This record gives sequence, C-alpha cells and structure tokens, in this order.
Amino acid sequence: MKNQIIKTLFFLILAFTIVVSCSKKDDEDTTPPSVLSIVSVTPTNGGGVITYTLPDDNDILYVKAVYTNTLGVEVSRASSKYNNDIEITGLNQTTPLTIKLYVIDENYNQSNAVEIELTPLESFIFLVQESIEITPDLGGVKVTWENIESKTVYVYLHINDGYEEQIRILSSNNAQESIFVRGLESVEMTFSTQVEDFDGNQTSLEQKAILTPLFEEVIDKSTWTLVTSQSVNGNAWEGATVNFWDDVIDTVGNDSDNSYFMIWRDQNGGSLNWPLDFVIDLNKTVKIHRFKVWQRAFWYNGPADTPYYYQEENMKSFILYASNDSQNWEELGQFDIGDPRDAEGNIPASSLEEAANGHDFNLEAVSEAFRYLKFSLTSNYGSEAYVNGSEITLYGLDNIE
Repeated sequence: MKNQIIKTLFFLILAFTIVVSCSKKDDEDTTPPSVLSIVSVTPTNGGGVITYTLPDDNDILYVKAVYTNTLGVEVSRASSKYNNDIEITGLNQTTPLTIKLYVIDENYNQSNAVEIELTPLESFIFLVQESIEITPDLGGVKVTWENIESKTVYVYLHINDGYEEQIRILSSNNAQESIFVRGLESVEMTFSTQVEDFDGNQTSLEQKAILTPLFEEVIDKSTWTLVTSQSVNGNAWEGATVNFWDDVIDTVGNDSDNSYFMIWRDQNGGSLNWPLDFVIDLNKTVKIHRFKVWQRAFWYNGPADTPYYYQEENMKSFILYASNDSQNWEELGQFDIGDPRDAEGNIPASSLEEAANGHDFNLEAVSEAFRYLKFSLTSNYGSEAYVNGSEITLYGLDNIE
C-alpha cells in the first residue's frame, strides 16, 4: 500500500512537471519580428550610416548589421531600439559592399534579412596620412594631423638617422592632433609614417620629412634670483622660495633636505589671495619649450614612507608668464597637475611615480627669448593656509646672446 502511494505521488509530480514545461514552451514567443524599412544609406570615409524605420513590433531589442569587412573578417554591429540608424566602420575600399540588417526581439528571435549595398568613401586613414606634418622642435619633432572622423588612429612614426631606425607609435581620436616626440639627437633624420585604424586597415609607409631636431639643453639655474618686490613670501617655517630652483628635489625618506617653498597665509595678508606669484630674474636670456615641476614629498607626521603628493597643501595649477622688463608679461600657458585621488583618497601607483619623476608640461610652441619668468599659482589641493612646491626645471636654449 505504501509503495502504491509513493508511485502515485511520483506520477502526479511528473505529470505536473510536464504540464508546466509545456505551458512555458507555449508561452515563449518564437515569432520573428518584422523587417525594418530602409530610409537612406549615407557613405562616410571608411564606412557609412544606414538610417531606417523600425517595424511596429512592441518587443524589439536591437538592430544588427552583418557584413564582411575589407580584411575578410565577418563583422557584426548593433544599434539599440532607441536609435533609427546604425554606423558601419572599419572599411578600406571604395567598391560596393553588401550588408544584411536584422531586427532582434527580446526573445532573441531574428527577422528576415534586409540587404543593402554601401559604397564607402576613401578611408579616413588616408586623409590622416595626407594631413600629417612634421616640424623640428627642441629635442625632437612635433607631429600634427587632422582626423575628420574623430576615430582612433595609430600613427607609426619611423625615424632613421642613417644608421638605425626606431619606431614611435602615436595614437589619438582627436579631430586636430599635435604630439611632441622627444629624446632625439640634433642630427639629420628621415621621418616616415604609416597610419592604421582600429580594425587593422593600414596605409603604406610614406616619407614625410628630412630634418634635424633642434638642440635642447637644461636651463642652468645658478644665475636665477628672486624679484622680491613682485613675489609672495614663500619662506614659512623650513620652506624657502629659492628652494624652488636649487636643483634639490624633495624626498619622502627624510626631512634633511627641506627643499621646497612654503607659502603661509599669515605671512601674506592673512589669506591665500590667488594668484600667488613668484617672479624670477634669470639674469640672462633664454627660450624654452617645456618644463618640469615637482611637488613637496616629505609628509610630517604622515604615514611612513608615503609621499605628500596630491595632498591639500601641495601646488596644483599655475600659469607661466615671460617678460624682458618684468612689467609687460606674455602668457606661456595655463597648466594643471590634476587630481588622481579617488573618493577614498587613494592614489594610483602610476600617479605617485609621475610625481616622483616630475610633472612634464609642454608649451604650444618655442617661446620668444625672455629674461624674467613669473610662476603664478592658481590653486592647491584644498588647504586654505599653505601652498608648497619643491622644484622647477626649464628646457630649451640657454644664455642666448
């Protein structure tokens, strides 16, 4: 009797499971959505934009485009149901290409394909290649180009000095790009470029210039003096304004160097009235095109072996000015070290390494010759009482006659 009851229960459960399973299958939508209607096909450089009207189905998820690109790879692109167009990219041809468009619903049913033909315009990588210009700069060259599609490109810069070749890879998606390539000797070199897009399409290698990078040197600081009458007081406590150019970079390991300036509000009218200026007489004429600055590193009563970088008293942003009479000033640029701290105050190791090595900044062009430099602080990392900074180094042409 007991066995009979168990068997009966087993068959009832099995029957219920089968009924539920069948019910679920019956509830699933297996009907494919209707096809979309093409409104227009607009060629672009290296692709195109297909505009369409979606069918009236109320469970559409997205539209899918499938095609084989110029390199023979099958590619699938998707566009949300909230859009009415889809972009085709990564093509390097000006011959017709067949593209299949599908509507996908929330149950991943796929409509029948709608086929269209697209004839792309010349790929934008050739337009980038054509626009590339290379000009000599101090310690290297400046490479500029235009990218009308604002899509990622990789510019392979081949540099040959007659003995060996090196390759620098430059990457950007900016419509207008300007990149300095540093660390080159002042000898005649041949520069060639090849451009590649994200999908691997490439131009041929093309020679762009034969030129000699300009000689670059570190500007010697031994002649520099502070113009006190035009400068704030940076001599609070162990700090000294002249430490900013003493060629000693503050370190985290000990407090024996104390090599930083320290601006204290109580010695400067009771508040930090931005901007806070240091005016330096170089006592010679120079041209510069780049520079480095270092933050204060030593952290009094702070965590052991942790630098003070990006903390509230350190300098953050500033403006550089140049003059030949200390009265009429030309702005060289506005600069910001940036703030890499997250919400909990954590700082990436790469940002700490950057601060230890010095923050590099480039001018847009080589400056005119000048004698006086104004370093105009515009912000720190939050302190209302102090501003600190360790060192500045200039690069360019020194002691111009």
